[in-house]
Amino acid sequence: MAEPLLELEGITKRFPGVTALDNVSLAVFPGEVVGLIGENGAGKSTLMNILGGVHQASAGKIRIAGREAAIRSVADALALGIGFIHQELNVLDNLDIAANCFLGREPLWGGPLRLINLARIHSDTETHLRRVGLDFSPRTPLRELSQAQQQLVEIAKALSQNARVLIMDEPSSCLTLSETGRLLATVKELRAQGVSVIYISHRLAEVEQCADRVVVLRDGQNAGALRREEINHGNMVRLMVGRDLKDLYVTGKGSQQQDYFLVRGLRTAAYPHRQLSFSVARGEILGFAGLVGAGRSEMAQAIFGVDRPLGGEVLLDGLPVPINSARDAIAAGIYLIPEDRRHFGLVTSMTVRENITLPGLRALAYLGLVRRGREAELAERQVSALKVKTPGIETRAMNLSGGNQQKVVLAKWLALQPNVLFFDEPTRGIDVGAKAEIYRLMRTLADNGVAIIMISSDMEEVMGVSDRIAVMHEGAITGFLDRAEFTEEAIMHLAVGKTAAA
Repeated sequence: MAEPLLELEGITKRFPGVTALDNVSLAVFPGEVVGLIGENGAGKSTLMNILGGVHQASAGKIRIAGREAAIRSVADALALGIGFIHQELNVLDNLDIAANCFLGREPLWGGPLRLINLARIHSDTETHLRRVGLDFSPRTPLRELSQAQQQLVEIAKALSQNARVLIMDEPSSCLTLSETGRLLATVKELRAQGVSVIYISHRLAEVEQCADRVVVLRDGQNAGALRREEINHGNMVRLMVGRDLKDLYVTGKGSQQQDYFLVRGLRTAAYPHRQLSFSVARGEILGFAGLVGAGRSEMAQAIFGVDRPLGGEVLLDGLPVPINSARDAIAAGIYLIPEDRRHFGLVTSMTVRENITLPGLRALAYLGLVRRGREAELAERQVSALKVKTPGIETRAMNLSGGNQQKVVLAKWLALQPNVLFFDEPTRGIDVGAKAEIYRLMRTLADNGVAIIMISSDMEEVMGVSDRIAVMHEGAITGFLDRAEFTEEAIMHLAVGKTAAA
């Protein structure tokens, strides 16, 4: 059998107050795609940050092609042929493709004049663009590329650094279905070229499609591995969470008050000539499905007051709610959990306590001064109620896993007792175990009388969670589906612009 190209043996990493990795081992063979999966907080990112030179292990060994290696920096990792494609793209869209690929390591000529060899940069970049299937000139400004194409540029950049092992961290989290297909095709092409790939994703269907082997982490330890013939959704979930998730989706008690939340003739800046009208009952989860660009997020942002609506009215419990700003929506108990929680749902440099209590500080203040004891008490109560995994309420939000960050966003609104709650892509980048918790929280809220609107691009999720589904196309609702009518075909029929009667 071939010798592993990469071996991590007995890797342990301790941070103050917590052991993030405990005696973890991983091997990757030449031209192999290894799926690395686990719940949020399982240690995947920590392990890859050690391999990528961001952190150093407290104990353990790393071997490259059989030789022990010391990786003390990102430069060390690159020198050893380890490339890291992060979930958040590290690109400069004011430069062209070639400049991005060779930024900081431009080949020079002209002796002491140190002139950049543009001809060589463009020639080498073109070679690597072809390897990832991008048919663009190296002189193309990066801003003209889609996010998926920019991600392929990142891969081309890693290949230009002679990467033998590529770490891909949630590479498809912001991609459309067709873009994800192109990415997975690229992974297969790289494998055929002898490049090894470590593919980290919460989208288990992708892992099942591209991985030769799956390695599972749970609570900072090895939980098991699956050979190619053993890889399926059920086996992966069992190893990730230590149990079957038969009740991933839970049913509710049913609607309690029809037309509790009513939207009539809403027009948004994204689609000014289209009108949206819908209603949500108390205790109901209304799912919004549609293709990327259908206008679902823009609808939620207009109702929440982030973007001022161009027309229409909102009624809550029969009374009109004029919304000119987010402050107006919050005053009415209408809250939004945004698609991009890191940038718009949290202040990541602030603590868990500060994030949870931020929207309701006035209620915690006396004579203009925040009462810290009451603030801490509220934060502790919410952390306990939502089972947020954190060393403490003074931990910065940036240091939490994606699922726990989502819980903090939810906690801050639950502290204000919502009437209507918008969830925009509630489980994006969240593992299957945390998804189950989020779904149960949503259903509990609905059972307690909250009207919930969920926007999701995950077809299985929108059918599993929703009581009814509204489908949008180019700023308009093309139809509503009751639970008995839920099928992927019915949703896609409406999503491409056909009406229910067509």
